[in-house]
Amino acid sequence: MPHLLVDHYRNLLEGAYDCVDRIVLNAYFPLDHSERGIRQGWRRLFASDDNLDNTHLMRLAGRFSRRLHAFAKAHRIPVIHCRPGERKHEIAEKYLPTQAGKPGLFLILVAKTKAPVWEVNAKTRHLSRKQSLPYVNHYSFHLWEAEWEHVTMKVCGHPPFRAQVILNGHEYVASRAKKQGIHFTKEGNCFTHMSNAAGLGRVADTLSAELAIGRLNQVCERWIHTCLGFALDSEEREQSGLRYQYTVYPVEYSRNLLFEVGGQMDQVFQALVECSRAPLDGERIKTILGRQHRPHHRRASGRGYRVVVVERPTYDLTVFKVHCGQLTLKIYAQGEHVLRPKAIAHHTRELRCRRSLPHFPEIVSRLREILERFIEALSCLDASFIADDTLERMPLPAQVGASRVGGIDFNRFRTRRVAGALLALSLSPLGVTASDLARQVGSRSGQAVSDYRPRRAAYDLKKFRAKEMVRKLEQTRRYKVTPQGLRALAFLFILRDKVIKPLLAGACQLKTGRKPNSRTPIDQHYRTLQRGMQDPFQELGIVP
Repeated sequence: MPHLLVDHYRNLLEGAYDCVDRIVLNAYFPLDHSERGIRQGWRRLFASDDNLDNTHLMRLAGRFSRRLHAFAKAHRIPVIHCRPGERKHEIAEKYLPTQAGKPGLFLILVAKTKAPVWEVNAKTRHLSRKQSLPYVNHYSFHLWEAEWEHVTMKVCGHPPFRAQVILNGHEYVASRAKKQGIHFTKEGNCFTHMSNAAGLGRVADTLSAELAIGRLNQVCERWIHTCLGFALDSEEREQSGLRYQYTVYPVEYSRNLLFEVGGQMDQVFQALVECSRAPLDGERIKTILGRQHRPHHRRASGRGYRVVVVERPTYDLTVFKVHCGQLTLKIYAQGEHVLRPKAIAHHTRELRCRRSLPHFPEIVSRLREILERFIEALSCLDASFIADDTLERMPLPAQVGASRVGGIDFNRFRTRRVAGALLALSLSPLGVTASDLARQVGSRSGQAVSDYRPRRAAYDLKKFRAKEMVRKLEQTRRYKVTPQGLRALAFLFILRDKVIKPLLAGACQLKTGRKPNSRTPIDQHYRTLQRGMQDPFQELGIVP
Protein backbone atom coordinates (compact mmCIF):
# COMPACT_ATOMS: atom_id res chain seq x y z
CA MET A 1 0.00 0.00 0.00
CA PRO A 2 1.20 3.59 -0.59
CA HIS A 3 2.35 5.54 2.45
CA LEU A 4 -0.58 7.91 2.80
CA LEU A 5 0.00 11.04 4.89
CA VAL A 6 3.70 10.56 4.07
CA ASP A 7 3.05 11.47 0.42
CA HIS A 8 0.60 14.20 1.40
CA TYR A 9 3.03 15.99 3.76
CA ARG A 10 6.31 14.94 2.17
CA ASN A 11 7.61 18.52 1.91
CA LEU A 12 7.24 18.93 5.70
CA LEU A 13 8.88 15.64 6.70
CA GLU A 14 12.47 14.85 7.56
CA GLY A 15 11.80 11.11 7.31
CA ALA A 16 9.38 8.29 8.12
CA TYR A 17 9.62 4.66 9.19
CA ASP A 18 7.37 1.78 10.27
CA CYS A 19 8.18 -0.24 13.37
CA VAL A 20 6.76 -3.04 15.49
CA ASP A 21 6.53 -1.53 18.97
CA ARG A 22 5.52 -3.64 21.95
CA ILE A 23 5.56 -7.43 21.59
CA VAL A 24 4.19 -9.76 24.27
CA LEU A 25 4.69 -13.52 23.93
CA ASN A 26 2.85 -16.01 26.11
CA ALA A 27 5.07 -18.92 27.18
CA TYR A 28 3.31 -22.13 28.23
CA PHE A 29 3.78 -25.88 28.54
CA PRO A 30 1.55 -27.91 26.16
CA LEU A 31 0.98 -30.44 28.96
CA ASP A 32 -0.65 -27.71 31.07
CA HIS A 33 -3.92 -27.79 29.12
CA SER A 34 -5.32 -31.02 30.54
CA GLU A 35 -5.34 -33.09 33.73
CA ARG A 36 -3.72 -35.95 31.84
CA GLY A 37 -0.83 -33.72 30.77
CA ILE A 38 -0.22 -32.45 34.33
CA ARG A 39 -0.13 -36.00 35.68
CA GLN A 40 2.18 -37.13 32.89
CA GLY A 41 4.67 -34.36 33.64
CA TRP A 42 4.47 -35.04 37.38
CA ARG A 43 5.19 -38.75 36.87
CA ARG A 44 8.23 -37.94 34.78
CA LEU A 45 9.51 -35.62 37.51
CA PHE A 46 8.76 -37.72 40.62
CA ALA A 47 8.31 -41.21 39.07
CA SER A 48 4.78 -41.36 40.53
CA ASP A 49 1.74 -39.14 41.03
CA ASP A 50 1.03 -40.42 44.56
CA ASN A 51 2.34 -37.16 46.02
CA LEU A 52 0.38 -34.99 43.58
CA ASP A 53 -1.65 -32.92 46.05
CA ASN A 54 -2.21 -29.28 47.01
CA THR A 55 0.55 -29.42 49.65
CA HIS A 56 3.26 -30.41 47.18
CA LEU A 57 2.01 -27.89 44.63
CA MET A 58 2.33 -25.15 47.26
CA ARG A 59 5.79 -26.41 48.19
CA LEU A 60 6.95 -25.92 44.61
CA ALA A 61 5.67 -22.34 44.74
CA GLY A 62 7.43 -21.77 48.07
CA ARG A 63 10.68 -23.20 46.77
CA PHE A 64 10.50 -20.83 43.80
CA SER A 65 10.21 -17.82 46.13
CA ARG A 66 12.97 -18.93 48.52
CA ARG A 67 15.47 -19.66 45.74
CA LEU A 68 14.73 -16.36 44.05
CA HIS A 69 15.25 -14.25 47.19
CA ALA A 70 18.43 -16.15 48.06
CA PHE A 71 19.84 -15.62 44.55
CA ALA A 72 18.96 -11.91 44.58
CA LYS A 73 20.58 -11.42 47.99
CA ALA A 74 23.77 -13.21 46.94
CA HIS A 75 24.12 -11.16 43.72
CA ARG A 76 22.82 -7.87 45.19
CA ILE A 77 19.86 -7.67 42.81
CA PRO A 78 16.98 -5.51 44.13
CA VAL A 79 13.67 -7.29 44.78
CA ILE A 80 10.72 -4.86 45.03
CA HIS A 81 7.21 -5.86 46.06
CA CYS A 82 4.83 -3.62 44.10
CA ARG A 83 1.48 -2.32 45.26
CA PRO A 84 -1.62 -2.69 43.06
CA GLY A 85 -1.74 -0.09 40.32
CA GLU A 86 1.98 0.68 40.22
CA ARG A 87 3.50 0.89 36.73
CA LYS A 88 6.32 -1.63 36.85
CA HIS A 89 8.00 -0.44 33.66
CA GLU A 90 8.47 3.04 35.11
CA ILE A 91 10.08 1.53 38.22
CA ALA A 92 12.43 -0.51 36.04
CA GLU A 93 13.49 2.57 34.05
CA LYS A 94 14.96 4.07 37.24
CA TYR A 95 17.32 1.08 37.54
CA LEU A 96 18.34 0.96 33.87
CA PRO A 97 21.25 3.44 34.16
CA THR A 98 22.85 1.31 36.88
CA GLN A 99 23.11 -1.59 34.44
CA ALA A 100 25.41 0.41 32.11
CA GLY A 101 25.00 -2.05 29.23
CA LYS A 102 26.07 -5.13 31.21
CA PRO A 103 24.03 -8.15 30.07
CA GLY A 104 22.08 -10.00 32.73
CA LEU A 105 19.43 -9.62 35.41
CA PHE A 106 19.32 -6.25 37.19
CA LEU A 107 15.87 -6.04 38.86
CA ILE A 108 13.06 -8.29 40.13
CA LEU A 109 9.56 -6.94 40.74
CA VAL A 110 6.94 -8.95 42.62
CA ALA A 111 3.18 -8.37 42.40
CA LYS A 112 0.03 -10.39 43.03
CA THR A 113 -2.15 -11.04 39.97
CA LYS A 114 -4.97 -13.42 39.11
CA ALA A 115 -3.84 -16.61 37.41
CA PRO A 116 -5.30 -20.05 36.52
CA VAL A 117 -4.16 -22.51 39.20
CA TRP A 118 -4.65 -26.28 39.43
CA GLU A 119 -5.99 -27.88 42.60
CA VAL A 120 -6.38 -31.52 43.70
CA ASN A 121 -9.56 -32.87 45.29
CA ALA A 122 -8.53 -34.56 48.53
CA LYS A 123 -11.18 -37.32 48.23
CA THR A 124 -11.31 -38.15 44.54
CA ARG A 125 -7.73 -36.95 43.73
CA HIS A 126 -9.26 -35.32 40.67
CA LEU A 127 -7.23 -32.46 39.22
CA SER A 128 -9.08 -29.33 38.08
CA ARG A 129 -8.64 -25.59 37.79
CA LYS A 130 -9.96 -23.35 40.53
CA GLN A 131 -13.25 -21.78 39.52
CA SER A 132 -12.43 -18.33 40.91
CA LEU A 133 -8.97 -17.26 39.82
CA PRO A 134 -6.80 -16.72 42.92
CA TYR A 135 -4.21 -13.99 43.37
CA VAL A 136 -0.70 -15.46 43.24
CA ASN A 137 2.78 -13.93 43.07
CA HIS A 138 4.10 -13.03 39.63
CA TYR A 139 7.80 -12.25 39.31
CA SER A 140 8.95 -9.75 36.66
CA PHE A 141 12.60 -10.36 35.76
CA HIS A 142 14.10 -7.27 34.12
CA LEU A 143 17.14 -8.13 32.01
CA TRP A 144 19.55 -6.27 29.79
CA GLU A 145 21.02 -7.83 26.68
CA ALA A 146 22.92 -6.56 23.68
CA GLU A 147 20.38 -7.34 20.92
CA TRP A 148 17.04 -6.34 22.53
CA GLU A 149 18.38 -4.15 25.36
CA HIS A 150 15.58 -4.11 27.99
CA VAL A 151 13.78 -7.48 28.16
CA THR A 152 11.10 -8.42 30.72
CA MET A 153 10.26 -12.00 31.71
CA LYS A 154 7.12 -12.30 33.81
CA VAL A 155 6.76 -15.73 35.47
CA CYS A 156 3.88 -17.02 37.59
CA GLY A 157 5.22 -18.31 40.92
CA HIS A 158 2.73 -21.20 41.07
CA PRO A 159 2.87 -24.43 39.03
CA PRO A 160 2.81 -24.88 36.05
CA PHE A 161 4.83 -21.61 35.92
CA ARG A 162 3.31 -19.84 32.94
CA ALA A 163 5.34 -16.92 31.66
CA GLN A 164 5.25 -13.84 29.45
CA VAL A 165 8.09 -12.29 27.46
CA ILE A 166 7.78 -8.53 26.89
CA LEU A 167 9.94 -6.89 24.22
CA ASN A 168 10.22 -3.44 22.64
CA GLY A 169 10.79 -3.17 18.91
CA HIS A 170 12.23 0.35 19.08
CA GLU A 171 14.97 -0.82 21.45
CA TYR A 172 15.83 -3.66 19.06
CA VAL A 173 16.02 -1.20 16.14
CA ALA A 174 18.24 1.13 18.19
CA SER A 175 20.62 -1.72 19.00
CA ARG A 176 20.85 -2.89 15.37
CA ALA A 177 21.25 0.69 14.08
CA LYS A 178 24.26 1.25 16.37
CA LYS A 179 25.94 -1.84 14.93
CA GLN A 180 25.36 -0.59 11.37
CA GLY A 181 26.77 2.85 12.12
CA ILE A 182 23.49 4.78 11.83
CA HIS A 183 23.57 7.83 14.06
CA PHE A 184 20.28 8.84 15.67
CA THR A 185 18.73 10.76 18.54
CA LYS A 186 16.23 8.83 20.66
CA GLU A 187 13.77 10.39 23.11
CA GLY A 188 11.65 7.97 25.06
CA ASN A 189 10.30 5.39 22.63
CA CYS A 190 10.89 7.22 19.36
CA PHE A 191 13.68 8.44 17.09
CA THR A 192 13.65 12.21 16.74
CA HIS A 193 16.60 12.50 14.34
CA MET A 194 18.59 10.05 12.23
CA SER A 195 21.50 10.29 9.81
CA ASN A 196 20.08 7.64 7.46
CA ALA A 197 16.28 7.40 7.51
CA ALA A 198 16.15 4.77 4.75
CA GLY A 199 18.69 2.58 6.53
CA LEU A 200 16.81 2.83 9.81
CA GLY A 201 13.60 1.91 8.02
CA ARG A 202 15.23 -1.21 6.58
CA VAL A 203 16.40 -2.21 10.06
CA ALA A 204 12.87 -1.73 11.41
CA ASP A 205 11.41 -3.82 8.56
CA THR A 206 13.44 -6.85 9.68
CA LEU A 207 10.99 -7.26 12.58
CA SER A 208 8.22 -7.93 10.05
CA ALA A 209 10.16 -10.52 8.03
CA GLU A 210 10.44 -14.29 8.46
CA LEU A 211 13.83 -13.92 10.18
CA ALA A 212 12.08 -12.21 13.11
CA ILE A 213 10.68 -15.60 14.18
CA GLY A 214 14.17 -16.95 14.87
CA ARG A 215 15.28 -13.78 16.66
CA LEU A 216 12.23 -13.83 18.95
CA ASN A 217 12.66 -17.53 19.69
CA GLN A 218 16.36 -17.04 20.48
CA VAL A 219 15.83 -14.25 22.99
CA CYS A 220 13.12 -16.29 24.72
CA GLU A 221 15.20 -19.45 24.95
CA ARG A 222 18.23 -17.45 26.04
CA TRP A 223 16.60 -16.21 29.27
CA ILE A 224 13.36 -18.09 29.98
CA HIS A 225 15.05 -21.18 31.41
CA THR A 226 17.25 -19.00 33.61
CA CYS A 227 14.08 -17.61 35.19
CA LEU A 228 12.48 -21.06 35.39
CA GLY A 229 15.61 -22.39 37.12
CA PHE A 230 14.34 -21.02 40.44
CA ALA A 231 11.50 -23.57 40.25
CA LEU A 232 13.11 -26.49 38.42
CA ASP A 233 16.84 -26.94 37.84
CA SER A 234 18.22 -28.21 34.53
CA GLU A 235 18.13 -31.89 35.54
CA GLU A 236 14.49 -31.65 36.68
CA ARG A 237 13.53 -29.89 33.43
CA GLU A 238 15.19 -32.60 31.36
CA GLN A 239 13.56 -35.32 33.44
CA SER A 240 10.07 -33.84 33.24
CA GLY A 241 10.36 -32.93 29.54
CA LEU A 242 8.94 -29.49 30.18
CA ARG A 243 9.66 -27.08 27.33
CA TYR A 244 8.02 -23.75 26.67
CA GLN A 245 6.11 -22.95 23.50
CA TYR A 246 5.17 -19.40 22.52
CA THR A 247 2.11 -17.61 21.20
CA VAL A 248 1.77 -13.95 20.29
CA TYR A 249 -0.54 -12.01 22.61
CA PRO A 250 -0.67 -8.16 22.29
CA VAL A 251 1.24 -6.52 19.44
CA GLU A 252 1.64 -2.85 18.49
CA TYR A 253 2.57 -1.53 15.06
CA SER A 254 3.27 2.15 14.36
CA ARG A 255 4.17 4.52 11.56
CA ASN A 256 6.40 7.37 12.67
CA LEU A 257 6.42 10.68 10.76
CA LEU A 258 9.36 12.94 11.62
CA PHE A 259 8.51 16.60 10.93
CA GLU A 260 11.25 19.16 10.44
CA VAL A 261 9.35 21.81 12.44
CA GLY A 262 7.39 20.90 15.57
CA GLY A 263 4.88 23.71 15.04
CA GLN A 264 3.94 22.38 11.60
CA MET A 265 3.47 18.91 13.04
CA ASP A 266 1.11 20.28 15.69
CA GLN A 267 -0.94 22.16 13.08
CA VAL A 268 -1.26 19.07 10.89
CA PHE A 269 -2.29 16.89 13.83
CA GLN A 270 -4.85 19.34 15.23
CA ALA A 271 -6.37 19.72 11.76
CA LEU A 272 -6.64 15.92 11.45
CA VAL A 273 -8.37 15.69 14.83
CA GLU A 274 -10.81 18.51 14.13
CA CYS A 275 -11.69 17.16 10.67
CA SER A 276 -12.22 13.62 11.99
CA ARG A 277 -13.80 14.06 15.42
CA ALA A 278 -17.22 15.33 14.30
CA PRO A 279 -17.82 12.89 11.39
CA LEU A 280 -16.66 9.97 13.56
CA ASP A 281 -18.88 10.90 16.55
CA GLY A 282 -15.84 11.57 18.74
CA GLU A 283 -16.00 12.43 22.42
CA ARG A 284 -13.72 14.94 24.10
CA ILE A 285 -12.37 14.02 27.54
CA LYS A 286 -10.92 16.86 29.54
CA THR A 287 -8.45 16.16 32.33
CA ILE A 288 -6.96 18.28 35.06
CA LEU A 289 -3.29 18.24 36.10
CA GLY A 290 -2.60 15.20 33.92
CA ARG A 291 -4.77 12.86 36.03
CA GLN A 292 -7.35 10.85 34.17
CA HIS A 293 -9.98 8.30 35.17
CA ARG A 294 -10.80 5.93 32.35
CA PRO A 295 -14.53 5.99 31.45
CA HIS A 296 -16.55 2.81 31.84
CA HIS A 297 -18.38 1.81 28.65
CA ARG A 298 -20.89 -0.99 28.50
CA ARG A 299 -20.08 -3.39 25.76
CA ALA A 300 -22.70 -3.42 23.06
CA SER A 301 -23.97 -6.65 21.58
CA GLY A 302 -22.02 -8.00 18.64
CA ARG A 303 -18.46 -7.32 17.47
CA GLY A 304 -19.14 -3.78 16.23
CA TYR A 305 -18.47 -2.13 19.59
CA ARG A 306 -16.54 1.06 19.00
CA VAL A 307 -15.68 4.24 20.86
CA VAL A 308 -13.97 7.32 19.42
CA VAL A 309 -12.15 9.39 22.03
CA VAL A 310 -9.98 12.49 22.04
CA GLU A 311 -7.87 12.50 25.21
CA ARG A 312 -5.59 15.12 26.77
CA PRO A 313 -3.66 13.19 29.44
CA THR A 314 -1.03 15.97 29.71
CA TYR A 315 -0.95 19.65 28.85
CA ASP A 316 0.82 19.31 25.51
CA LEU A 317 -0.33 15.86 24.42
CA THR A 318 -3.50 14.99 22.49
CA VAL A 319 -4.38 11.38 21.71
CA PHE A 320 -7.05 10.48 19.14
CA LYS A 321 -8.28 6.93 19.74
CA VAL A 322 -10.71 4.55 18.09
CA HIS A 323 -11.59 1.44 20.14
CA CYS A 324 -13.20 -1.49 18.34
CA GLY A 325 -13.44 -4.58 20.49
CA GLN A 326 -9.90 -5.66 21.32
CA LEU A 327 -8.36 -3.50 18.59
CA THR A 328 -7.30 0.09 19.16
CA LEU A 329 -6.28 2.64 16.55
CA LYS A 330 -4.76 5.91 17.65
CA ILE A 331 -2.69 8.83 16.48
CA TYR A 332 -0.74 11.12 18.76
CA ALA A 333 2.34 13.33 18.97
CA GLN A 334 5.41 11.55 20.34
CA GLY A 335 7.92 14.15 21.42
CA GLU A 336 8.24 17.50 19.70
CA HIS A 337 8.63 16.43 16.07
CA VAL A 338 7.13 12.92 15.71
CA LEU A 339 3.53 12.15 14.72
CA ARG A 340 2.69 8.51 15.33
CA PRO A 341 -0.36 6.59 14.01
CA LYS A 342 -0.51 3.21 15.77
CA ALA A 343 -2.54 -0.01 15.60
CA ILE A 344 -2.77 -2.16 18.75
CA ALA A 345 -4.10 -5.71 18.95
CA HIS A 346 -4.77 -6.25 22.66
CA HIS A 347 -5.42 -9.90 21.83
CA THR A 348 -4.27 -11.34 18.51
CA ARG A 349 -7.34 -13.58 18.23
CA GLU A 350 -9.16 -10.42 17.05
CA LEU A 351 -7.03 -10.54 13.88
CA ARG A 352 -8.55 -13.92 12.96
CA CYS A 353 -5.31 -15.68 12.18
CA ARG A 354 -3.04 -18.22 13.87
CA ARG A 355 -1.33 -16.90 16.99
CA SER A 356 1.69 -19.18 17.44
CA LEU A 357 5.16 -17.65 17.09
CA PRO A 358 5.85 -19.13 13.58
CA HIS A 359 2.94 -17.00 12.29
CA PHE A 360 4.32 -13.73 13.67
CA PRO A 361 4.92 -12.15 10.18
CA GLU A 362 1.29 -12.82 9.24
CA ILE A 363 0.10 -11.17 12.47
CA VAL A 364 2.23 -8.10 11.77
CA SER A 365 1.03 -7.99 8.16
CA ARG A 366 -2.63 -7.96 9.22
CA LEU A 367 -1.95 -5.28 11.79
CA ARG A 368 -0.16 -3.20 9.15
CA GLU A 369 -3.18 -3.49 6.83
CA ILE A 370 -5.47 -2.25 9.62
CA LEU A 371 -3.15 0.70 10.26
CA GLU A 372 -3.08 1.50 6.54
CA ARG A 373 -6.88 1.59 6.41
CA PHE A 374 -6.92 3.87 9.45
CA ILE A 375 -4.42 6.27 7.84
CA GLU A 376 -6.32 6.09 4.56
CA ALA A 377 -9.55 7.09 6.30
CA LEU A 378 -7.87 9.99 8.11
CA SER A 379 -6.33 11.15 4.81
CA CYS A 380 -9.70 11.04 3.08
CA LEU A 381 -11.33 13.06 5.85
CA ASP A 382 -8.45 15.54 5.80
CA ALA A 383 -8.47 16.02 2.01
CA SER A 384 -12.12 15.49 1.01
CA PHE A 385 -13.44 16.36 -2.46
CA ILE A 386 -16.31 15.60 -4.81
CA ALA A 387 -16.41 15.40 -8.60
CA ASP A 388 -18.30 18.00 -10.63
CA ASP A 389 -21.12 15.69 -11.75
CA THR A 390 -21.43 13.63 -8.55
CA LEU A 391 -24.40 15.58 -7.15
CA GLU A 392 -26.29 15.16 -10.45
CA ARG A 393 -25.56 11.41 -10.72
CA MET A 394 -26.37 10.45 -7.12
CA PRO A 395 -30.20 10.69 -7.34
CA LEU A 396 -30.26 8.59 -10.54
CA PRO A 397 -31.11 4.86 -10.23
CA ALA A 398 -28.28 2.36 -10.62
CA GLN A 399 -27.66 -1.39 -10.70
CA VAL A 400 -25.78 -3.86 -8.48
CA GLY A 401 -25.36 -7.15 -10.28
CA ALA A 402 -28.81 -8.11 -11.51
CA SER A 403 -30.63 -5.88 -8.99
CA ARG A 404 -31.79 -2.39 -9.85
CA VAL A 405 -31.80 0.05 -6.92
CA GLY A 406 -32.81 3.65 -6.42
CA GLY A 407 -30.54 6.64 -6.26
CA ILE A 408 -29.17 8.53 -3.25
CA ASP A 409 -30.97 11.74 -2.38
CA PHE A 410 -29.10 13.71 0.28
CA ASN A 411 -32.11 15.96 0.79
CA ARG A 412 -33.84 13.06 2.58
CA PHE A 413 -33.32 12.84 6.32
CA ARG A 414 -32.90 9.04 6.28
CA THR A 415 -30.16 9.23 3.63
CA ARG A 416 -28.25 11.84 5.63
CA ARG A 417 -28.46 9.69 8.76
CA VAL A 418 -27.15 6.64 6.87
CA ALA A 419 -24.32 8.68 5.31
CA GLY A 420 -23.35 10.03 8.73
CA ALA A 421 -23.39 6.52 10.19
CA LEU A 422 -21.16 5.24 7.38
CA LEU A 423 -18.71 8.06 8.11
CA ALA A 424 -18.72 7.20 11.81
CA LEU A 425 -18.09 3.51 11.06
CA SER A 426 -15.47 4.10 8.38
CA LEU A 427 -12.59 3.38 10.81
CA SER A 428 -13.91 -0.01 11.90
CA PRO A 429 -10.89 -2.28 11.30
CA LEU A 430 -12.82 -5.39 10.30
CA GLY A 431 -15.57 -3.77 8.23
CA VAL A 432 -19.25 -3.06 8.90
CA THR A 433 -22.29 -5.34 8.84
CA ALA A 434 -25.88 -4.29 8.16
CA SER A 435 -26.62 -4.77 11.86
CA ASP A 436 -23.76 -2.43 12.79
CA LEU A 437 -25.12 0.23 10.44
CA ALA A 438 -28.66 -0.16 11.81
CA ARG A 439 -27.37 0.13 15.38
CA GLN A 440 -25.33 3.24 14.53
CA VAL A 441 -28.27 4.92 12.77
CA GLY A 442 -30.46 4.17 15.79
CA SER A 443 -27.92 5.67 18.19
CA ARG A 444 -27.64 8.83 16.07
CA SER A 445 -31.42 9.25 16.10
CA GLY A 446 -31.38 9.31 19.92
CA GLN A 447 -34.20 6.76 20.25
CA ALA A 448 -34.09 3.76 22.56
CA VAL A 449 -35.82 1.59 19.93
CA SER A 450 -35.35 2.64 16.32
CA ASP A 451 -37.57 1.67 13.38
CA TYR A 452 -34.45 1.40 11.22
CA ARG A 453 -33.77 -2.33 10.98
CA PRO A 454 -30.89 -4.35 9.44
CA ARG A 455 -33.08 -5.12 6.41
CA ARG A 456 -33.37 -1.42 5.61
CA ALA A 457 -29.67 -1.00 6.29
CA ALA A 458 -28.88 -3.78 3.78
CA TYR A 459 -30.95 -2.01 1.11
CA ASP A 460 -29.24 1.33 1.78
CA LEU A 461 -25.84 -0.37 1.62
CA LYS A 462 -26.78 -1.74 -1.77
CA LYS A 463 -27.58 1.79 -2.99
CA PHE A 464 -24.21 3.06 -1.81
CA ARG A 465 -22.54 0.05 -3.43
CA ALA A 466 -24.19 0.97 -6.72
CA LYS A 467 -22.52 4.40 -6.52
CA GLU A 468 -19.14 2.72 -5.69
CA MET A 469 -19.03 4.42 -2.30
CA VAL A 470 -19.15 1.10 -0.43
CA ARG A 471 -17.71 -2.27 -1.40
CA LYS A 472 -18.37 -5.73 0.01
CA LEU A 473 -15.44 -7.60 1.53
CA GLU A 474 -14.85 -10.94 -0.17
CA GLN A 475 -16.30 -14.07 1.45
CA THR A 476 -17.85 -12.05 4.28
CA ARG A 477 -21.04 -10.17 5.11
CA ARG A 478 -19.08 -7.05 5.91
CA TYR A 479 -18.71 -3.83 3.97
CA LYS A 480 -16.06 -1.15 3.70
CA VAL A 481 -16.37 2.49 2.65
CA THR A 482 -14.16 3.09 -0.39
CA PRO A 483 -11.62 5.96 -0.38
CA GLN A 484 -13.54 7.90 -3.05
CA GLY A 485 -16.79 7.29 -1.18
CA LEU A 486 -15.24 8.44 2.08
CA ARG A 487 -13.93 11.63 0.46
CA ALA A 488 -17.33 12.36 -1.09
CA LEU A 489 -19.28 11.70 2.13
CA ALA A 490 -16.84 13.80 4.16
CA PHE A 491 -17.09 16.64 1.63
CA LEU A 492 -20.91 16.60 1.70
CA PHE A 493 -20.89 16.47 5.51
CA ILE A 494 -18.49 19.42 5.76
CA LEU A 495 -20.31 21.37 3.04
CA ARG A 496 -23.72 21.01 4.68
CA ASP A 497 -22.90 21.18 8.40
CA LYS A 498 -19.74 23.31 8.42
CA VAL A 499 -20.35 25.77 5.56
CA ILE A 500 -23.97 26.09 4.42
CA LYS A 501 -25.76 25.80 7.78
CA PRO A 502 -23.52 28.26 9.71
CA LEU A 503 -23.56 30.63 6.75
CA LEU A 504 -27.35 30.66 6.40
CA ALA A 505 -27.84 30.78 10.15
CA GLY A 506 -26.07 34.12 10.42
CA ALA A 507 -26.49 35.62 6.96
CA CYS A 508 -30.13 36.69 7.27
CA GLN A 509 -29.53 38.85 10.33
CA LEU A 510 -26.14 40.02 11.55
CA LYS A 511 -25.57 39.71 15.27
CA THR A 512 -25.27 42.89 17.29
CA GLY A 513 -23.91 43.37 20.74
CA ARG A 514 -20.67 42.95 22.54
CA LYS A 515 -17.87 41.41 20.51
CA PRO A 516 -16.17 38.28 21.87
CA ASN A 517 -12.76 38.68 23.47
CA SER A 518 -11.13 36.15 21.14
CA ARG A 519 -12.09 34.57 17.83
CA THR A 520 -10.70 31.52 16.12
CA PRO A 521 -9.62 31.79 12.46
CA ILE A 522 -12.70 29.84 11.32
CA ASP A 523 -14.98 32.26 13.22
CA GLN A 524 -13.35 35.19 11.45
CA HIS A 525 -13.90 33.52 8.06
CA TYR A 526 -17.57 32.91 8.90
CA ARG A 527 -17.97 36.55 9.90
CA THR A 528 -16.46 37.75 6.62
CA LEU A 529 -18.69 35.42 4.57
CA GLN A 530 -21.82 36.49 6.45
CA ARG A 531 -21.14 40.15 5.72
CA GLY A 532 -20.36 39.40 2.07
CA MET A 533 -23.58 37.37 1.57
CA GLN A 534 -25.84 40.21 2.73
CA ASP A 535 -25.83 42.03 -0.63
CA PRO A 536 -26.55 38.93 -2.83
CA PHE A 537 -29.37 37.88 -0.47
CA GLN A 538 -30.96 41.32 -0.64
CA GLU A 539 -30.58 41.41 -4.44
CA LEU A 540 -32.30 38.01 -4.75
CA GLY A 541 -35.03 39.01 -2.34
CA ILE A 542 -34.20 36.34 0.24
CA VAL A 543 -33.90 38.89 3.07
CA PRO A 544 -35.54 42.32 3.33
